[in-house]
Amino acid sequence: MIPAEYLAGLGAILFCIGLVGVFTRANAIIVLMCVEIMLNAVNLNFVAGALHHGDVTGWVFTAIAIAIAAAEVAVGLAIFLALYGEHESISLDDITNLKH
Repeated sequence: MIPAEYLAGLGAILFCIGLVGVFTRANAIIVLMCVEIMLNAVNLNFVAGALHHGDVTGWVFTAIAIAIAAAEVAVGLAIFLALYGEHESISLDDITNLKH
């Protein structure tokens, strides 16, 4: 079995990769994917904590976080479709003023 420390380290690396992607990318879809990588890294750390402590609480938090991530993707894609319909672009650099 993989030690919990390795899983926590992998989760931290994935979170940093997602964080760099959020701050450096201009495409809204790529930013949404990086946020999903960050959420999956947090889920991995919840599971690592559950394995380390021998408790099921981390698994419960992971199930809740997956449900929240699914709702976040649905809302995010709806916002991006609305932005594309109004501005003909989903580039975050092109959309400077969201209020009219």
